[in-house]
Amino acid sequence: MYPAPARHPTAAGPPPGQLKFTVADTCERIKEEFNFLQQQYHQLKMECEKLAGEKTEMQRHYVMYYEMSYGLNVEMHKQTEIAKRLNAIIAQVLPFLAQEHQQQVATAVERAKQVTISELNAIIGQQQQQGLQQLLQQIHAQQLPHGAHGAHPGAAPGLGSLGPHPGLGPGGLLFPGALGPGAPAHPLLKPDLHAREPTDLATKGPSSLPDDRLVRNRTSVSPGQRDKYRTRTPESSDVKRRREDKLSHHGSEGEKSDADADPDLVVDVANEDPNSPHANGAHAADVRENGDKSSGSSRDRERDRDRPPSRSGSSSSRSTPSLKSKDLGFDAHPGTRAPPHGANGLGLPSGKPAYSFHMNGDGQLQPVPFPNDALSGPGIPRHARQINTLAHGEVVCAVTISNPTKYVYTGGKGCVKVWDISQPASTTPVSQLDCLQRDNYIRSVKLLPDARTLIVGGEASNLSIWDLASPTPRIKAELTSSAPACYALAISPDSKACFSCCSDGNIAVWDLHNQTLVRQFQGHTDGASCIDISSDGTKLWTGGLDNTVRSWDLREGRQLQQHDFNSQIFSLGYCPTGEWLAVGMENSNVEVLHAVKSDKYQLHLHESCVLSLKFAACGKWFVSTGKDNLLNAWRTPYGASIFQSKETSSVLSCDISADDKYIVTGSGDKKATVYEVMY
Repeated sequence: MYPAPARHPTAAGPPPGQLKFTVADTCERIKEEFNFLQQQYHQLKMECEKLAGEKTEMQRHYVMYYEMSYGLNVEMHKQTEIAKRLNAIIAQVLPFLAQEHQQQVATAVERAKQVTISELNAIIGQQQQQGLQQLLQQIHAQQLPHGAHGAHPGAAPGLGSLGPHPGLGPGGLLFPGALGPGAPAHPLLKPDLHAREPTDLATKGPSSLPDDRLVRNRTSVSPGQRDKYRTRTPESSDVKRRREDKLSHHGSEGEKSDADADPDLVVDVANEDPNSPHANGAHAADVRENGDKSSGSSRDRERDRDRPPSRSGSSSSRSTPSLKSKDLGFDAHPGTRAPPHGANGLGLPSGKPAYSFHMNGDGQLQPVPFPNDALSGPGIPRHARQINTLAHGEVVCAVTISNPTKYVYTGGKGCVKVWDISQPASTTPVSQLDCLQRDNYIRSVKLLPDARTLIVGGEASNLSIWDLASPTPRIKAELTSSAPACYALAISPDSKACFSCCSDGNIAVWDLHNQTLVRQFQGHTDGASCIDISSDGTKLWTGGLDNTVRSWDLREGRQLQQHDFNSQIFSLGYCPTGEWLAVGMENSNVEVLHAVKSDKYQLHLHESCVLSLKFAACGKWFVSTGKDNLLNAWRTPYGASIFQSKETSSVLSCDISADDKYIVTGSGDKKATVYEVMY
C-alpha cells in the first residue's frame, strides 16, 4: 500500500502518480463496504421472509384444497353407498310386484338417474315455495281467532311479505328440515332408508369387516370400514316420543360398550336389554313349522319396539371387511324385525312370518315346510348353554378351538391369547402370542390338525406360524405377501398348504413345508373376505366384497364356478359331509346353495350383516353370528332354527369343536363366550 523508502531520500511527498491512503481513509472505506453489505443482507432477509410467507400461504391453500377434495370424495362415496343400497332394495322388492308396477318402478329409476342439478334446485325451490305458503296459511289461521290486525296493508300476499325465511340457505336453498315434517316432498326425492352413524366395522373389516368385518375401503379394506358412510334412518314422531318416555324410566339402562374398535371392524356396541329372557344363554327355537319362530311374532316385535335403545346407537362412532369398519362395513337398524318376505305375503296361514324360503329354478321364493324330524334325531342339538366367558380385553375378531377340546385361541388387537377351558375356574390366559403391531387386529387364527402349529393372519402383509409344542410358544416362520392385510385363512386336510384371503382380492397358496408362495388365485375384484375348503382337499370356496362366491379346483389351479349376489359376502362355510355351501351376507341373509344343482335356500332370522359362519363336523347343522348380537343355529340345508342366543354386542367370529360339543364366539364387547351344546 505504501511505497518502499528510497535508498537516497529526496524531497518529501509521494512519487508522481501514487495515492496516499491514511488509516482514517482505510477505515472509512471499510465502513462504507460494511454498510453496503449490511443493506444487502437486510434486503435478502426481507426476500427470504417474503418467500417464507408465500410458502406458508401455498401450504395453506394446499391443505384447504386437500380437505375440500377429501370432503368431496367422502360425499361422493356416501352418495354411491346410498345409490347401491337403494338399488339393492329395489332388486329385492321388484320380483314381488305386479308386472305393471315393475315397469313403473323401472321407469322411475331411469328417470332418477337422469335428474340434473338444475332440476334438483327446481325441486327444492318448489318445496321452499310450498312450505312458505303453508307457513303463511298457519300464521293467518292463528291470527284470525284472536282478531288480529291482519296482513300489513303494504304487504303483498306473495313470498316477499315474510322476508328471508330462517330455513333458507345461500342461493335460496333450504336447510334440511327447515320446513318441518309437514313440508311436501317431490316424487323424485326419496327418503334415505339406510341412514346411520359411522360404524367402526368393529372388527371384522379386513380393515369392519372385522369392520363391520372387512376392509379399510371398498377395494381392499374391511367391510366395516364400508359401513362407515351410512346414516341413521329417521324415526317417526310417535316412535321418538315413545323412546323419550322410555328413557325417562330407564335412564342408564343399556350400557355403552367401550370397545375401541378399528374403523374396519363391524362392532355393534348397542347392548342387550338386561330384561331380555335370553340375555346370556341360548334358547330352543321350538320351530315345528316354518313361521312359528316366536321372535318374529307381532307380540315380540311390539316388545322390542318399546325397548329403550342404547345411547351409543347400533355401532361405534368409527365400519371393513373395514373388516371397517371395516370395520374392517352393515345394516344399521337395531331391534327385531319381521323377516323381510314375511310382510310380502309369503307368510304361513297362521299369520306368523316365515323365515326359511326355497328358491326354485325360476327364482321364486316359497316358504319351506319343515320335515317332522327337522329338530330331532341323532346329531341334532336341543339347545346350548353358556359355560364360560373369556375376558380378552380387546374386540375379539377371531377364535378357534383345539382338538381335543382343551384350549381356545382368541385374536384381538396385536396378539392371540390362549385359554385352558378344561379349568372352568381359570379367568386368565395361559399364554399370549404377540403377533402384530399393537394397534393392528388379528383377523383369522387356524390350528393345524395336530394342534402343534398355529397360523395367524390380520392387518399386516405377513402371516406368522407359531410352534405350540415348544415349552414357550414361539414364531418359527413368517410368510410375507404383497397384500397389506389377510382377512381369512384355511388349512388343507393334509396340513401341507395354507390358503389366505388377501385384501387385494387374491387367494394366496402357501407351501407350509418350504414356507413359500406357490400360487395365487386371481378373480375377485375386491377384497377376499372368507374361505373354506372341502373335506377331501380338492376344492376351495371363497367369498368377496365384490358380491361373488367362487370355487377353485386345487388340482388344476383354476376357477370352477362363480355365484353372483346383490350383497357383499362376509362369511361362508362348506358342509363337511355333503354338497351344501352356506353364505352369510352384508344384507343380513344367509343363503344355502347346492354345489352342483340350482337348489337354494334363503334364511331370514338375522337382523344385520352376518359376520361369521361354521358347520358342525357332522354336517347336520351350522351356526352363524352377526352384527345383531345373535348366534343362530340352523338345520342343514333348509334352515330350521334349532336355537338362538342373544349376546350383548356384535358377534364377530365363531368356531365349533371337532366333537360338536362346544361353540366359542368372539364379540365386540372384548370377550369370547364358550357354549356347551346340549343334545
